[in-house]
Amino acid sequence: MPTVEYLNYETLDDQGWDMDDDDLFEKAADAGLDDEDYGTLEVAEGEYILEAAEAQGYDWPFSCRAGACANCASIVKEGDIDMDMQQILSDEEVEEKNVRLTCIGSPAADEVKIVYNAKHLDYLQNRVI
Repeated sequence: MPTVEYLNYETLDDQGWDMDDDDLFEKAADAGLDDEDYGTLEVAEGEYILEAAEAQGYDWPFSCRAGACANCASIVKEGDIDMDMQQILSDEEVEEKNVRLTCIGSPAADEVKIVYNAKHLDYLQNRVI
């Protein structure tokens, strides 16, 4: 089963880390963060990442569950995520900024690293409901 290593975007601010730090996940692993902010998820074949997080008891942000807002947005730092049809992200955001929606996204690699709760990024703010 694919494994998703995740980090809460809000933690970057709290810790003074940068999204582009090469060792972001190493820092997170050493920071003693709670499971809501950093850890790993097993995601079954055909399961959405948001569903897997909820099954673990996590309260990740979402709103529409249909790929029509940016509430559940995450940034892929390693690996890839396949998304169902979505109508809210631009090609540039998907291809260059690696934004993916966890409500309609499934891992497309055995190991994926994401920064979830990315709705706080400036360029996504106007699509949060």
